[in-house]
Amino acid sequence: MLTIYSDDHHLHHGRCELMDGQLMPCFEMPSRADHVLQRVKDRELGPVHAPQDFGLAPLQRVHNHDYLDFFKGAWQRWTAYGQEGDLLPYTWPARTLRRVLPTSLHGQLGYYSFDGGAPITAGTWQAAYSAAQVALTAQQAIAQGAHSAFALCRPPGHHAASDLMGGYCYLNNAAIAAQAFLDQGYQKVAILDVDYHHGNGTQSIFYARSDVLFTSIHGHPEAEFPFFLGYADELGEGAGEGFNFNYPLPAGSDWERWSAALEEACAEIKRFGADIVVVSLGVDTFKDDPISQFKLDSPDYLAMGARIAGLGKPTLFVMEGGYAVEAIGINAVNVLEGFEQGSAQ
Repeated sequence: MLTIYSDDHHLHHGRCELMDGQLMPCFEMPSRADHVLQRVKDRELGPVHAPQDFGLAPLQRVHNHDYLDFFKGAWQRWTAYGQEGDLLPYTWPARTLRRVLPTSLHGQLGYYSFDGGAPITAGTWQAAYSAAQVALTAQQAIAQGAHSAFALCRPPGHHAASDLMGGYCYLNNAAIAAQAFLDQGYQKVAILDVDYHHGNGTQSIFYARSDVLFTSIHGHPEAEFPFFLGYADELGEGAGEGFNFNYPLPAGSDWERWSAALEEACAEIKRFGADIVVVSLGVDTFKDDPISQFKLDSPDYLAMGARIAGLGKPTLFVMEGGYAVEAIGINAVNVLEGFEQGSAQ
């Protein structure tokens, strides 16, 4: 399996995130991608290529132009004030406030963020831009005939909406790749999000559309981030009604319970008749993940990959979460190896 990877992810290394009432070292760190890359090499999964640069146009097909302009220029504006620390929001347009776009940097950051978990540093824009190009390059490989490809993206993307960053995510790599498939003539794209946390950004981008099926298996938002999206009754709206399926599960769910939800999601993908499957590959469902509550073990990821292979569709894997850093490479590559083994049968 071809892996696309960029060293540019090292340019983004936040000093802290706001969690549990305090500023903490970021769980989303460069060593995550480093461990995955090393495992890809150790297991001889296949060639590792650098991304091509497809420019801003594919990003603009998913993300609001003003949002991209803000994100690209935020760090320069921050340093113009003489600041050197991470740029983090401290106010948001909540329910009783007007959703207007202020002129101040801090006001705009609050407008374009939904939490305090997406710090902007000197290299964040370039790292996120390159991650999107990683996804687009892997997408292009499949469009040119590859049965599968792995986009080793960092930072992750599935929490990023068209004009919102948050949850470690700035640009929605999976959504950008899905839209690229559609723009190149594919009729139906299915997104399977297996990250522990609901892909709220991806859902919102495609919620009113029928050309993208979104399915997500995740911790129940009654108790888990992002809290305000990911419930089972969210089925899409307008033309998208019936093309959105969430499978929220309780804390402590093991492979037996999780895989039952996977069967339901795969059944929906089959009914949809997808041309392509895009997998938002988060492995924070692992039993030892520090910020998640499922109980999957490393061998379960082989079975996960094999079941996805059973769909019989060209498949793009896009790296999302996973914060048990020492195990992230084993678990992510197990999915990919399970997929290859399942595809060969």
